[in-house]
Amino acid sequence: MNKSTHITLAEGKKIYFASDNHLGAPTSDASKPREKKFVAWLDEIKHDAAAIFLLGDLFDFWFEYKTVVPKGFTRTLGKLAEISDSGIPIHYFVGNHDLWMHGYFEEELGIPVYHKPKEFMFNDTSVFIGHGDGLGPNDKGYKRMKKVFTNPVFKWLFKWMHPDIGLRIGQYLSVKNKMISGDDDATFLGEENEWLAVYCKRKLEDKHRDYFVFGHRHLPLEIDLNEKSKYVNLGDWIQYYTYGVFDGENFDLKKY
Repeated sequence: MNKSTHITLAEGKKIYFASDNHLGAPTSDASKPREKKFVAWLDEIKHDAAAIFLLGDLFDFWFEYKTVVPKGFTRTLGKLAEISDSGIPIHYFVGNHDLWMHGYFEEELGIPVYHKPKEFMFNDTSVFIGHGDGLGPNDKGYKRMKKVFTNPVFKWLFKWMHPDIGLRIGQYLSVKNKMISGDDDATFLGEENEWLAVYCKRKLEDKHRDYFVFGHRHLPLEIDLNEKSKYVNLGDWIQYYTYGVFDGENFDLKKY
């Protein structure tokens, strides 16, 4: 695991978190009101944001060819570019719907992209951050599928497919396949059965972290792991419109 990255918050500044927008689902037109709402939120938080963390599945399907990216999402990409250009750092963790990010966000938007969870220090508070897919004792079906999706041979073959065909297949699977979409497990399982909470408790055996922040589950959750550590799941921008905010001392889930 990489060493933690330190971010110092000036007085009055905050760090914001969002996850699981699934823009483009179930159709581009149907998701556009959700996209406009998300862009309005970005426009509000830019005034006091020290940094913004997007924890994956911003798009319902995303695949980067060498010279082609999926059509659409102009409002979101433009707003992210504006915020990044203004000097506010944005950090992106890939999810299971956008595994195939390979340079576009970094080169075009100046946004670093992480393919694995990473620890950050916000002032003196340690926060372990990731999308959450494939972690913990369960999610076995997806773990097998992820091995296929990230296989270099599979990605090479998919890149040779015409983008109109490849993107259509990817979008269809993203919407229809419950294993990919995560719709089949978007219910609270109880603290002892929440596999990301189990994963966090195991990580605490090696090292203390004040907060563990994930997406993927599509549920806004706050679970105390012990007296000094908490697991937070950010929910989504489909049903809940929830986001996280850290003010230098406390992490809170809020609804937009």
